[in-house]
Amino acid sequence: MAKSKKPITSQFKIQAPGGKATPAPPIGPALGQHGVNPGQFIQQFNAATAALNGKVVGCVITVYQDRTFEFEIKSPPAAVLIKDAAKVEKGSGVPNKEKVGKINADQLKAIAQEKQKELTGASIEACMRIIAGTARSMGVTVEGFQS
Repeated sequence: MAKSKKPITSQFKIQAPGGKATPAPPIGPALGQHGVNPGQFIQQFNAATAALNGKVVGCVITVYQDRTFEFEIKSPPAAVLIKDAAKVEKGSGVPNKEKVGKINADQLKAIAQEKQKELTGASIEACMRIIAGTARSMGVTVEGFQS
């Protein structure tokens, strides 16, 4: 969406399931306290994220003084992408002792490429190291990648 010259009232982040968000808590109250019409936002958000089909995505919402808003969809969190790739329900409570799954270097590279524009790494290899660290902290083993 185009950047506007209107005065910004607030800017905040939420995470919601793509294409399946509802105005129920926690999303509705977070929107309401910033002066955003929850029904209007949910309708636009679900239309923009319909292809993601329930995968959790981040969203940065900018609210202007005249109560209009713009939002920017971010890619899903790295942890969600790693859980999907490793086909695990959740990360390990003690990742240094209990391993819950494995991903290979190709899966790691695909996740790093999807997240690259939001990460601070200068190269794809640096982004892969960042994602590998997230995987390790979740108890997911990365096979075939030396960081």
